[in-house]
Amino acid sequence: MEASQQARQIGFIGLGIMGRSMAGHLLAAGHTLHVYNRTRTKADDLVARGAHWCETPGDVAAVSDIVITMVGYPADVEQVYLGAGGLLDRARSGTMFVDMTTSSPSLAVRIAEAARVKGCASLDAPVSGGDIGARDAKLSIMVGGDQAAFDTAEPVLRHMGTSIVLQGGPGTGQHTKMCNQIVIASTIVGVTEGLAYARRAGLHPETVLKSIGGGAASGFQLNVLGPRIIQGDFAPGFFIEHFLKDLGIALGEAAQMGLELPGLSLARRLYEQMAARGLERDGTQALLKLYEA
Repeated sequence: MEASQQARQIGFIGLGIMGRSMAGHLLAAGHTLHVYNRTRTKADDLVARGAHWCETPGDVAAVSDIVITMVGYPADVEQVYLGAGGLLDRARSGTMFVDMTTSSPSLAVRIAEAARVKGCASLDAPVSGGDIGARDAKLSIMVGGDQAAFDTAEPVLRHMGTSIVLQGGPGTGQHTKMCNQIVIASTIVGVTEGLAYARRAGLHPETVLKSIGGGAASGFQLNVLGPRIIQGDFAPGFFIEHFLKDLGIALGEAAQMGLELPGLSLARRLYEQMAARGLERDGTQALLKLYEA
């Protein structure tokens, strides 16, 4: 890594299933890392490796050249960025903000404008790839913001992902992530229905997967989550409760555009049934349970 990259002070807020791995890659690359998470124990391994703990998100902003956020919900993003004592309150002029949470496109636009007024830059850069992509630094990163800010942030993003594409101005990264979630929503329904059918037909699901996983049905949801489904591994790479949040954002944006998305609507109804059964902390592949109930 170039010396200019090593000298950077990077803040990272949100150390969940994906964020912890993402922050770890930045630390391993030689950056000075300042971290915050609501549950402090989730930062312990990073602090043991040399990261600096901060008591508040504002404290992170005060010492960082680049601040990356990976939190849960749009309300969390709004509070962290725009709340009293938050990131923009405490940031120095010239700070770069990169929100990698899947959040609202309109909120991303608001944050970008607030950052501009403060003399800072902001990118919305949600990701796809789940826990495996985060662990292996192979995330797909969809970015909204201006070209100059993107050029500054891209070398840092390269430590976490392999596909990093500027989609357009503020909010376009979040809109692109909605496209991603819309595709996934109907795909995971098809995967779980196909495997449920295989079991009911008396087939061996592993053998079925060998055939259909190499044909036109192949893809991440089938080839990566399919084996987990067959093994009964429903541990979250991505929580159902967070997926429901994303589907709600996508349906809300589609409604504003006058666009009907029946596949997406069906997927949300199915996952709402899962949440009603207390399964909201399972991974999205746990949808199979609905068909086997």
